[in-house]
Amino acid sequence: MGKLDGKVAIVTGASRGIGQTIAELFAQEGAKVICSARTVDEGDHQLEGSINRTVGLIRESGGVAEAVAANVSEPDDCLQLVDESKKIFGPIDILVNNAALNYYIPIKDYPLNRWLRAFTVNVHAPFMLSQAVLPDMIEKQSGAIVNISSGAAIGPGRAPYSGDPARGGVMYGASKAALERFTQGLAEEVYADGISVTALSPSQVVPTPGTVYHKLVDGLEDPRGESPDLMARATLLLASEPIDVISGRVTYSQEILQEFGWINDGQGRGIDSDGSGYSQI
Repeated sequence: MGKLDGKVAIVTGASRGIGQTIAELFAQEGAKVICSARTVDEGDHQLEGSINRTVGLIRESGGVAEAVAANVSEPDDCLQLVDESKKIFGPIDILVNNAALNYYIPIKDYPLNRWLRAFTVNVHAPFMLSQAVLPDMIEKQSGAIVNISSGAAIGPGRAPYSGDPARGGVMYGASKAALERFTQGLAEEVYADGISVTALSPSQVVPTPGTVYHKLVDGLEDPRGESPDLMARATLLLASEPIDVISGRVTYSQEILQEFGWINDGQGRGIDSDGSGYSQI
């Protein structure tokens, strides 16, 4: 018996990295998984990975999955993603808002169109997708929404500042902080309907094609990084544990896994250092 037997899940940003690993684990645990992203086939993007590849890996392992392409910066695509997913597998039980976008540009140089697009992917898309899956979840009086956040939501605090500033991270951090506040607000709204809403960040930087490209880690085997398996397992925990013990949680992968006894000797944010303000209330 898998933890997600009989469940239908949508995972956005499932073409590579954390999203791919979440999709694969969910399928191993018995879910029927909709893998969504813009990158349909290998070669469609400069980075390795595609939703057809993810679906292929799931099927090779005996899981059930389908690929549904969507650009979540477009409202129509968000609605079509949910509608198409329901046609394939039925009402959605679990939504994982993993897709994210950032341009590492200092604020003085940040183009407005890129700012708006990134905020749409990081904040507005989770709102639109959540809104689209909620009617069926409310009718069933059950469901789980997991929003993938980031340690970037933790601000630099007040002056004086020392060293080189982390230029280019303001938008990403601001959007993830907004996502965490959205998470707790929605969690309160739908708690009585049996729906859990949580936010999860890595305790340490996860080596993925994206973080390698942006030089946040030195390759996929960087020992300073956290395995994407830990994020996948933490997402599974948040999607499967009882609502009264997890809903409204803004947490970190190794923190929540250690708290529930899924790992020992966790490290990083939430354990060795404080998380964001929302993680502490």
